Amino acid sequence: MSIQIQSIITCPNCGFQKEETMPEDSCQFFYECDNCHTVLKPKQGDCCVYCSYGSVKCPSVQQVNKCC
Repeated sequence: MSIQIQSIITCPNCGFQKEETMPEDSCQFFYECDNCHTVLKPKQGDCCVYCSYGSVKCPSVQQVNKCC
């Protein structure tokens, strides 16, 4: 199985979407929406903003099916 590193983040505040490249060796805890400037944090139980708001889970979860 190949690991995807592109994910589309959707801001829960304004609905703005942007494709981003996920870090392959760490989790990203904060992400600022380019449109409304809301700072996103992971939902409880998720390891990063990509697992909470992305179209694709982070590489760590894709590899071992659990948070990093």
